[in-house]
Amino acid sequence: MRFFLRRRMSPLKLALLGGTFFMVALVVLQRDVGSSTAGDPWFQELVDKKDKMIVMVREAVHNIGFQIGAPQPPPVQEHPTQDINCPTGFYTQSELKPHLERPPQDPAAPGADGKAFQKDKMTEEEKKEKEDGMTRHCFNQFASDRISLSRSLGDDTRPRECVERRFRRCPSLPTTSVIIVFHNEAWSTLLRTVYSVLHTSPAILLKEIILVDDASVAEHLKSQLEEFVRQLKIVRVVRQLERKGLITARLLGASIAQGEVLTFLDAHCECFHGWLEPLLARIVEEPTAVVSPEITTIDLNHFQFNKPVVTNRAYNRGNFDWGLTFGWEPIPEEAKKLRKDETYPVKTPTFAGGLFSISKKYFEHIGTYDDKMEIWGGENVEMSFRVWQCGGQLEIMPCSVVGHVFRTKSPHTFPKGTEVIIRNQVRLAEVWMDDYKNIFYRRNKNAQVMASEHKYGDISDRVNLRQRLQCKNFTWYLNTVYPEAFVPDLHPLKSGAVSHVGP
Repeated sequence: MRFFLRRRMSPLKLALLGGTFFMVALVVLQRDVGSSTAGDPWFQELVDKKDKMIVMVREAVHNIGFQIGAPQPPPVQEHPTQDINCPTGFYTQSELKPHLERPPQDPAAPGADGKAFQKDKMTEEEKKEKEDGMTRHCFNQFASDRISLSRSLGDDTRPRECVERRFRRCPSLPTTSVIIVFHNEAWSTLLRTVYSVLHTSPAILLKEIILVDDASVAEHLKSQLEEFVRQLKIVRVVRQLERKGLITARLLGASIAQGEVLTFLDAHCECFHGWLEPLLARIVEEPTAVVSPEITTIDLNHFQFNKPVVTNRAYNRGNFDWGLTFGWEPIPEEAKKLRKDETYPVKTPTFAGGLFSISKKYFEHIGTYDDKMEIWGGENVEMSFRVWQCGGQLEIMPCSVVGHVFRTKSPHTFPKGTEVIIRNQVRLAEVWMDDYKNIFYRRNKNAQVMASEHKYGDISDRVNLRQRLQCKNFTWYLNTVYPEAFVPDLHPLKSGAVSHVGP
């Protein structure tokens, strides 16, 4: 017994041993009282309690450490209620139906499906009409006037990922006001631009089209135009009675626009399938992005629309030279590698400035346009530098395609001559380019003289804007945004130009 007690026993064994002794005692008790309980209620009650105890002990013994209990059932999860202001899923085609359905098309009509206008034999009267139109507008007005205002551009030939892309309902795509500035524009090109927007823009996204007249004198652009667009409901005409130019006209349109996004177009454009949604979707993703469509050509001679090709990839981006002139260049190979497909934006150092979308709030935050610039010229380069240096970004969205009539020269005169362009360029150089402005002045002696004589107007508001927005310097722009740029010496020992004077 002493040896037995000295042995170490686990709690489980002790419990089993105690249970066994208890069971034996109950059995003995049952045998002792079983025969005498029939006539004694007290004994019968004791037996009943004994039977219940036996059952409890058996269950306890059987379940000590040997049985695995059932897992707890998961709690009932309540399905979250859907926010009606932020629906799930993607926009359907029916939800993105255009504001105005395109009427049935005659495939044999002049210029149908974006094809070139062809007319082999012309009368003398028609030749004269064509020549007059070319002189007046620097494009073939004769061809444009004979092409339907609602002409189709044929099938959607964008890359597959563009055609198949879907857009989420939440956050929702914003509404946009399309602003089109015109000055003595041809009736057919202006109205074809308007109809093109109406036929290709989802009704739920197109808030309005604002036509801003920069003091046109052509009779067809007065009451006749106002009466015509009245039937289009969401199109209206506002006017500058004095010729002030593109910059002021766009500011007028922006000031009355009701859309969340401002979309600027020229007055001789045609929009391709699905052009608007990629621009608006990118602004939802990045509110500081200023986004341009992929601009394709509408031939100025026969109005053929240069349609996108399924297998093509974005090729161009904007640049500038040291004469502060905008131009195009191939996308660097390193930049191409960053893009998975054509739904990805192309970062661009500068933009053409004629066709783009921007959040209205951001447009106002970033300083709209320099309202002391005059008429036209330099405003796109100024805005390019300002957006990048002040925290935004310029991008081209290849899935958004808009055609534009590129003219070889301007048909318009400038009230103060081309000097206004130089003045605009000096203003942007003085505000945004720091010491690099001297490279521009070495290239443009008229600008250098204007700068030295301070004949470019008051720039204090723009300088204050740069300080308030804590914008980066031009060295940062060249190093970060446009490292591929050729940068001449800031302080060369000698400078000049080479020109050919021989025969």
